[in-house]
Amino acid sequence: MLCLCCSSASEDLGCRRGEFSRKHYGSVELLITSDADGAIQRAGRFRVENGSSEENTNYTPGTWRRTDVHLENPEYHTRWFFKYFLGKVHQNYVGTDTEKNPFFLSVVLSDQNSQQVPQYRAILWRKSGTLKISLPYSPTKTLSAKSILSAMNLDKFEKGPREILSPHIQKDLLVLEEQEGSVNFKFGVLYAKDGQLTDDEMFSNEKGSENFDKFLNLLGNSVTLQGWAGYRGGLDTKNDTTGIKSIYTVYQGHELMFHVSTLLPYSRDNKQQVERKRHIGNDIVTIVFQEGDDASSTFKPSMIRSHFTHIFALVRFDSKNNSYRLKIFSEESVPLFGPPLPSPPVFTDHQEFRDFLLVKLINGEKATLETATFAQKRQRTLDMLIRSLYQDLSPDLHKNMLNRRSFSDVLPESPRSARKKEEARQAEFVRIGQALKLKTIVQGDAPTSLATTGMCRKEPWEPQPFCSNFPHEIICSDSWGQSLLVATEAGVMLLAPTQVFDRTMLVKQMHVLEPQDLLIMRADKGKEARLYIFRLSTVSKGIKEKQLIRSKYDSRDNKLEKTKGCHLYSINTHHAAELRIVAAIRNKLLLITRKTPRQESVSADSPVEELQYIREICLCDPPVVMTLVDGPTGENDHMICVAYKHQFDLINESTGEAYRLHHVDANKVNFVAAIDMYEDGEAGIFLCYNYICYYKKVCPFNGGAPIMQFSSSDFHFSWNQVPKAIVCAFPYILAFTTDSIEIRLVVNGNLVYTAVVPELQLVSSRADIYFVSAAPVNAVFSSSSRENSTHSSPQTPTEQDMPAFPPPLGDGETPSKHIFKIPLSNLVGRGIERPLKSPLQHKVVTTSTSSMVAVSTHLPVQHSLSCSRMEIKEIASRTRKELLEQGTGTYSVTLNHSCLCRAESPSAVGLDVQLHSTSSPELNLEPTGETQDGPPPLSIPFTISPSPEEDVLDLK
Repeated sequence: MLCLCCSSASEDLGCRRGEFSRKHYGSVELLITSDADGAIQRAGRFRVENGSSEENTNYTPGTWRRTDVHLENPEYHTRWFFKYFLGKVHQNYVGTDTEKNPFFLSVVLSDQNSQQVPQYRAILWRKSGTLKISLPYSPTKTLSAKSILSAMNLDKFEKGPREILSPHIQKDLLVLEEQEGSVNFKFGVLYAKDGQLTDDEMFSNEKGSENFDKFLNLLGNSVTLQGWAGYRGGLDTKNDTTGIKSIYTVYQGHELMFHVSTLLPYSRDNKQQVERKRHIGNDIVTIVFQEGDDASSTFKPSMIRSHFTHIFALVRFDSKNNSYRLKIFSEESVPLFGPPLPSPPVFTDHQEFRDFLLVKLINGEKATLETATFAQKRQRTLDMLIRSLYQDLSPDLHKNMLNRRSFSDVLPESPRSARKKEEARQAEFVRIGQALKLKTIVQGDAPTSLATTGMCRKEPWEPQPFCSNFPHEIICSDSWGQSLLVATEAGVMLLAPTQVFDRTMLVKQMHVLEPQDLLIMRADKGKEARLYIFRLSTVSKGIKEKQLIRSKYDSRDNKLEKTKGCHLYSINTHHAAELRIVAAIRNKLLLITRKTPRQESVSADSPVEELQYIREICLCDPPVVMTLVDGPTGENDHMICVAYKHQFDLINESTGEAYRLHHVDANKVNFVAAIDMYEDGEAGIFLCYNYICYYKKVCPFNGGAPIMQFSSSDFHFSWNQVPKAIVCAFPYILAFTTDSIEIRLVVNGNLVYTAVVPELQLVSSRADIYFVSAAPVNAVFSSSSRENSTHSSPQTPTEQDMPAFPPPLGDGETPSKHIFKIPLSNLVGRGIERPLKSPLQHKVVTTSTSSMVAVSTHLPVQHSLSCSRMEIKEIASRTRKELLEQGTGTYSVTLNHSCLCRAESPSAVGLDVQLHSTSSPELNLEPTGETQDGPPPLSIPFTISPSPEEDVLDLK
């Protein structure tokens, strides 16, 4: 049941999602370079990113124009063995699959995260690449090597995995991990004068301009190469053969060395400047700093003769406006990478430009390594290394030492037999691992620091506390304005806990449709389950008038009779379209729509009469996941995506015909979600199962039959942990697992953030995202949650440390659970529509763990008074009418933030609105009463619109 509920929550964000387009990342163009006579010299196809200044009303405002700057697939995601395994007690296995290809498996039990939550991490090394997963830790259920391999979809072996006890295997596995690519980067910087059209001319510039020198100072620090001990990027640090100085910096744990053309050796006799081309021409990414204004830009990548450089970043400086303009050229085969350029691509904040440029360059080089040219070379090297390592171990594979703990439980404790011998082996294992880690750091092949050295900013996914100490297990829920309608075994309640339905209504699934004034619920279980339809206004009226709590008997007129036995239902989530409901009753689908509203056919209390049954569709099996896909015309081309057995199918709503969308080639399939996404007006679906998320385009439709052949826009990626629910909020896609939230980018599936959140459960995602966790309210997504270890750092490995396991709960003791909220507007931008008002005007609730007594309503404010402008507007707008009616004066509202993030101690904050005149009032936030360590006073000027038609409050 929980799986079905999570699937429902996953599909619900469509009404807020809007469209996206890969065109935000530029378009592919054929770029040609010709000589003075017009003859073609070189040509190439490049993706050109130049931002855009065109106002296109087809895009949802505030979404694609966002330029959130994130490193994609950061070090803590790619360098697992170095960070989590090396120098720690872990287990390594070797085996061969059914095709006689050797593989290696490494497993560690670690709590290296901000919440110290124990997790298994596993790395599978194969010729096809490296697979990494996380598995939740359970003190009552241990994992074996066989079960871990099964989770990685490797169930059959020619030779089963056998444990390698030699500590020296760590050195070989570290070499395997280095094939993923370097954690440090070298970038070319080429100075070009205005009007230069050939690479010979650009490389022959002996000195740069004053603007170029300023740009170099922005990139990094000038370092003397002779005797340089840091990352050198292939430059000579002994004999000055590659110049005397260079530009170097460290950014978010990555060392960056720049090959600057004017700092590399210059030869007056060599027009081609071979020494300069030898370095810059062998860089994957090159910055071209070109003098002159943008109107005179003639640079094309084909001007540079290089088979190795795949990405060019064209930088221009406007001295009049003191701003930088950026343009990106990427070879056609390079996958999409972010961040997308702003519109227009002009930066007046130089520090912001530096952060954007460095992140773009790092992401670009990582993306280039995924092209076929580099990937095939890396795969061949990895296959050769794995086979060579397997052959070296072959003489020992028949020894009892390796077979002794085959398929053993992966546990941190030493076995009882031969305990002293095992402890001595583990101590030696840790010592050798720590020595390897130190050596790797000294050589410059490891991250210098995991601390962020970029811009300090609040990440868009940071949650807000919504309700503390919620005493019930949540079955399902949906947002209602700024409140949350929650179904529990004790009944259905609107937070702050105002009970709406009693425990006789066992609700398993619900949708609050405010624009349609409808509440849809699937209640009861088994053969007695049905769909219930209520009018929101009637429910709201009952809450305000404090009428009796509704029971199942009171709701008998609200049930849809033909839905008896319904185990799953789905609705179309786009408010502009006609409401469609599909109810699954075993292997039968019942399609229901809403009639055109007529006054005489609308019941005063029940909207059941507004619905009509269209048709029934029979499937071969009961669906596990179900999503409605809107067709482009709305005329007989709507589809239903269903998942059952080992496949996803598309069902035509009009004809009932089924089309195979995707077959899952796995022994066990855990279907998670099917999420409809629309790219440039065409439907596509994220198919989520096991660890896989597969994007498939299913449009255009051709006479009701979707065209589903392979598209260049199709792609797939793997999560690090099996999701329980998926939420898509462009540009992000979030996976909610047992104990983590994994955040990736929609366009390419690259990871940007992982937050460990203990005892996690997604409860709603239709408007804002709500989830439940046992984490302290001031610790979720803290600044240290970027997978930083609290035990040790790469620079200072300590003695062997074991994970800290949570103490067991006492008899009758229940874990403390809190509800958190991630505002959707933070994820997708400010242009998103605001949800409608709910009957309860509140945002933060503190609930007693022993009763369901309603508590007083409180308005939220951050302890640090770092409320967003939108939140301050919402708070202040609630007093607008009173202010205009009362005239000049001072008015106070008490705000309680005792359960808010960063609150050190409970205290009350006063909101004083001083209305000196209707055109220039002032909003003062300052402590009232006796508080300790309270926030400092904060005054925010604002204006109140006197127009009764607008409920607007503009902050200055």
